[in-house]
Amino acid sequence: MKNKYLGYFTNGLIKENPVLRLVLGTCPTLAITTAAINGIGMGLSATMVLVCSNLAISLLRNIIPDKVRIPAYITIIAGFVSVVQMLVKAFLPSVDSALGIYLPLIVVNCIILARAEMFASKNSVLPSVLDGLGMGIGFTAVLTLMGMIREFLGAGSLFGITVTANHISPMIIFLLPPGGFFVFGMLVAASNAIAKKNGKKAVEHLGCESCPSRAACEKITENKEESSNEQ
Repeated sequence: MKNKYLGYFTNGLIKENPVLRLVLGTCPTLAITTAAINGIGMGLSATMVLVCSNLAISLLRNIIPDKVRIPAYITIIAGFVSVVQMLVKAFLPSVDSALGIYLPLIVVNCIILARAEMFASKNSVLPSVLDGLGMGIGFTAVLTLMGMIREFLGAGSLFGITVTANHISPMIIFLLPPGGFFVFGMLVAASNAIAKKNGKKAVEHLGCESCPSRAACEKITENKEESSNEQ
């Protein structure tokens, strides 16, 4: 039983890392990782929302009607995002300024909605909380790592502390979108190499094929088509 609960937590760290293995949440991953502190801020904010929304959705999973579950999930997630945003604005205004629009956009972060649909709505409270915590920490780790690489190469600093900028000219391109795509691609390639070495399937698709919410999206589309045909 202990190993089972440990598995719920560790899945999001390595085996099903939301960024490197499931390829979810790439928009904030590429946009805000120009500095390591930004990665930590976004990652911890998303982790708090993940844990709280998974907890709430797990408790309400037998009450929420199936036909309105997606709007209900988004409403729950939006409530927790609003709380997190107000806390960040109050106590960490510099982080709020750095994250900008991407902080409130956690509401539509596909990692959070995917875990709500694929896990929290089908499992009890403790596994759902552990799943959210593991996914959040895995997300935070990748954002922080990307932020450290891009900040070090692009600004010659780490967490705002100058390291090589006074001795070597920084490669500014790593602070720009092309640098973000390059670092992200290298990390995914490294993740694939490790997966292949351990006998696991590598990430081969970056579209709907790799999304755990694909079945839910297809079901919603089918329902819309049926409603249109009836009208």
